[in-house]
Amino acid sequence: MELAGKHAVVTGAGSGIGRACAIAFASEGARLHLADVDGDRLSAVAEEIGAAPTRTDVSRESEIRELVDEAQGLGGPIDLFFSNAGIAGPPGGPEAPDDELQRTWEINVMAHVWAARAVLPAMVERGEGYLLSTASAAGLLTQVSALGYSMTKHAAVAVAEWLSIAYADAGIKVSCVCPQGVRTPMLELALDDPVGAAPLLAGGLIDPDDVAVAVVDGLRAEQFLILPHPEVADHLALKGAQPERWLTGMRRLVRQARSQAPPA
Repeated sequence: MELAGKHAVVTGAGSGIGRACAIAFASEGARLHLADVDGDRLSAVAEEIGAAPTRTDVSRESEIRELVDEAQGLGGPIDLFFSNAGIAGPPGGPEAPDDELQRTWEINVMAHVWAARAVLPAMVERGEGYLLSTASAAGLLTQVSALGYSMTKHAAVAVAEWLSIAYADAGIKVSCVCPQGVRTPMLELALDDPVGAAPLLAGGLIDPDDVAVAVVDGLRAEQFLILPHPEVADHLALKGAQPERWLTGMRRLVRQARSQAPPA
């Protein structure tokens, strides 16, 4: 997809990857409608690039539908819907509170489902459209410090994969962005945990602008998996071909991180 002249909606556009991608899309000539739960940040980005804003809590399907209706009303048919908003969720494993896990599920997974439900009928009727979503390398590999984040990002990749298979013959393109460590406010939470930080730091940190470049290039090539950290492809190949070896390596990495962590 070439973005020039296309009508694109971006959620989570107030900061981080969403903001960087919105700016990059605008520079490519796209017409933007932006959404974020933080109204002040949203307004600032929208004003910066001349986009239309709609404050949206993507944990509510009704608000996603309102966003889609408003975007279509102001800008016409939506060519690209970028379901980018996400949260880190609770740290730890099965002991995490159910309500926090449920909210993580709604934002990191169901928001993608609800967005597809809202935009696909019109896209299918036209015979074209593009669904883009942000998951994470954690959705292809894992996030050792947060079960909630890891399981929801795995599910987000599965949603995108299913849509890509099911709607290809209807003219729908699908891409899924899976970065590793990106310098965003969400990353700061992960770096607070030495065990969770170890894989991220080992892979190297990049900026949101680097992700935006990879996303624009990935859309142009219509790649399903967009990997701003290219080495994630190698890790994924090892995991698929030799899962026991991959698990052994991850256990070793976690063991080393735990041994080097300061006492609680």
